[in-house]
Amino acid sequence: MRSGIVYAVLAYVLWGLLPLWFLQIRHVASTEVLVHRIAWSFLLLMAVLAVQRRWAWLPALRARPRVVGAFAASALLLAGNWLTYIWAVQNGHVIDASLGYFITPLVNVLLGTTVLHERPRQAQWVALGFAAVGVVWLTVQAGQLPWIALVLGLSFGAYGLLRKVAVLGALEGLALETLLLAAPALVALALWWGRGPASFPTPDLATNLWLIAAGPLTTIPLLLFAAGARRVSMTTLGLLQYIGPSIGFALGIWVFEEPFSPARLAGFGFIWAALLVYSLDGWRVARRSSA
Repeated sequence: MRSGIVYAVLAYVLWGLLPLWFLQIRHVASTEVLVHRIAWSFLLLMAVLAVQRRWAWLPALRARPRVVGAFAASALLLAGNWLTYIWAVQNGHVIDASLGYFITPLVNVLLGTTVLHERPRQAQWVALGFAAVGVVWLTVQAGQLPWIALVLGLSFGAYGLLRKVAVLGALEGLALETLLLAAPALVALALWWGRGPASFPTPDLATNLWLIAAGPLTTIPLLLFAAGARRVSMTTLGLLQYIGPSIGFALGIWVFEEPFSPARLAGFGFIWAALLVYSLDGWRVARRSSA
């Protein structure tokens, strides 16, 4: 249990600090950053599978096209989520991106209700109501929907839903997703090879190293998360998941110095109230179940 908490906390801290990496490569186009994230993650995951000799699942997929199709859908959702997040950070929307991951647990409840036909508890309905008020408030204040947060929350929620019913483990599932995305990513990487001062390989060694770091910076938090999720309860994991967006929110204010008005704070306040209700309800249910 203790080691699981350490693994999960490290994963969420690394995810929360990810905007600092994007800050180092802000001069590289978002699409190119996405391609590097896929390509280097794919190479690293193949190396991990080779060291562990975990290939038995791959040939069996030939007879299971539905499984491959489901992972193709989750891979597209993951790529869309990554691209939106990269663009948001590079264009001064770190706080909006953090909001997307704050609302993800509530999106999970909504998807569970509409797709899996689950029946939310009364407290979960209250949490969804608070979140809806917060989104409406932010929409009125900004004059437009908080689309970055909604795209990130909905895409990651839908991705989590597909992975929840997936038949492969965390490492194998991510390896298959990057395998499906690797072909177009590697083609794009070849076409963009050295086409400009910000394209790999660039004249700047530091930029090249930061781009190569996309592999470990993507896969290490996912592997830590998988190790932590196997060792801690879902309630504990649900409470720890706010570490990442909280760090991102703090970076958006104090490092990226994004504007944050009191009116906008009120909208976030409704979201945080929703998360408080949601978390307390989950803790109460888990405690009752263990008793």
